[in-house]
Amino acid sequence: MRSGRLAALAGAAFVAASCGAPAGVAGVSTLPPTPPSGAGVTAASDDTQPAHIVPPPGDEPVRVPPPKVSPYTYAFPVKGCKVSYARKLLVLPKTIIWAKKGCAFVSPVDGVVQEVNTKDVWTPSTDRGADREGRFVTIKGEDGVLYLGGHLDSVEQDITPGTKVKAGQLLGRVGNTGNARDTASNLYFAISWPTAPQYWWVRRGIVPPWPYLDAWDDGNRTVSPRSAMLALRKRLGATPPCTKLCESAATSTQHTTPTPSKTQTPQKSKKKKKDNSDETVVIPL
Repeated sequence: MRSGRLAALAGAAFVAASCGAPAGVAGVSTLPPTPPSGAGVTAASDDTQPAHIVPPPGDEPVRVPPPKVSPYTYAFPVKGCKVSYARKLLVLPKTIIWAKKGCAFVSPVDGVVQEVNTKDVWTPSTDRGADREGRFVTIKGEDGVLYLGGHLDSVEQDITPGTKVKAGQLLGRVGNTGNARDTASNLYFAISWPTAPQYWWVRRGIVPPWPYLDAWDDGNRTVSPRSAMLALRKRLGATPPCTKLCESAATSTQHTTPTPSKTQTPQKSKKKKKDNSDETVVIPL
């Protein structure tokens, strides 16, 4: 019996020793596997410089047109030239678009020519407010907004009051007439609403134009000043009094500026050209 027990204990010890032995079973390694060289993903040798990732090939990104935010389509008022302009209030709610002399002034929207002034009568001795824009054209857009382009060097011959125009159509050429005669060439650009010609201070600018110029220049041609114009006209009235740059050099605004009245009505007569001489022409509102 004792010899049998010894044999059993010796057999158990042999089995335990064979399972825990470092050498293991013949032909089977007990060491962890070594990853093959050059295969699989390896970490970068320098964590500060990660491996360059090459994007997969694909088509060019598709340019999505800006959303249409109004039923009207607009054009930037200077075409084919490098321009710059201030995006802030310059005494009046208007802007000066700096461009080379002779650059194209185009209609910002479909509409009808309202006023045309082909004669530069401004002089520093009088400095009349109505003359400061020099040669100019106003357009009553299909959106109901009035647009003024002033300081023009010339006006196209076929641009007369009552002429229907399209957005981007040539109206005149950039210059420095009016009180801009001692400055570089530029376009006086203003947004307001149609009024009788004697209320000249309205046409020279009521609605700040630069947000719309920015949008039209960036490609969103449907951003419209109509809502802003209607809100200001409701708040200020159709013929608000002149409050800035109203006096001429000779007399005060009290003697030269007509005072709006509820009984006054816009001028209904239409002045027509009798010859080819320079003149200011107005059509009824």
